[in-house]
Amino acid sequence: MSEPTQNFSRRGALRLLGMAAGAVVAARMAPASATTVSLRPGGAQTLRALMSKLDAAPRRRSFKSVPFLVDSSDFWDHEAAMEIISYRGHPTQVWENSEIAAAWPNLMRESLNGQVFAHRNLDFLAVSATHGSAHLALFNQAMWDKYALASRTGGVFKNNSLIVEKAGIAPSDDREDVDGFYGFKNSNITTLQRRGVVFIACHDSIHAIARGLVNGNSENADAIAADLSNNLIPGAVLVPSVVAFLPQLQRAGFTYAKGA
Repeated sequence: MSEPTQNFSRRGALRLLGMAAGAVVAARMAPASATTVSLRPGGAQTLRALMSKLDAAPRRRSFKSVPFLVDSSDFWDHEAAMEIISYRGHPTQVWENSEIAAAWPNLMRESLNGQVFAHRNLDFLAVSATHGSAHLALFNQAMWDKYALASRTGGVFKNNSLIVEKAGIAPSDDREDVDGFYGFKNSNITTLQRRGVVFIACHDSIHAIARGLVNGNSENADAIAADLSNNLIPGAVLVPSVVAFLPQLQRAGFTYAKGA
């Protein structure tokens, strides 16, 4: 046996044993149904392919009750989330959008127009990491009516106009037409989705909104949060926490932008 091996300290051996024991404890504490988000091969290479994969990925929308803190993949759209993280097209950008009355739909439209038409990046992927009051825009009109969500916008919105396309527009419109499909007068979620933008919904924000509604409603917050989750707009991808999902996207190479 060599001298360096003989001099291996008892303290070093105990330290390694402690690290190993800690790893075992951590593994035992991790929920068995939790999904570890990591980079993996096999992701879509083009925006069109990604849209097909997302369309095929399941969405969980039949909740009766949802907990305050999500630690199980049974409560979120983890398959769709993995497809986004695994996307191999480029470039990719994630917008953190938290204020419903801010200009983030228009900013995302501008970014998309610039990437596609100026820089010729046809496979550019933009993702909206939506939380805070901006998350109200990810509920369908039925939820706005049922829970009087317009009253939570400071009088800015009477209905969820952010999911309504301008009448008479089409992708064949002149790109220079400010009233057309690509113009600033048509800055809305539905058109952005049609162009490949993905909207991430946040369980934490949903539950926070539900807790704010519970005082004026006979249902409890867990049940209201379930109802809201079941009525997200088509195509939305539900994750446990947007602020926790942001680092996952950044680790996968997404450039961060703040939409307000």
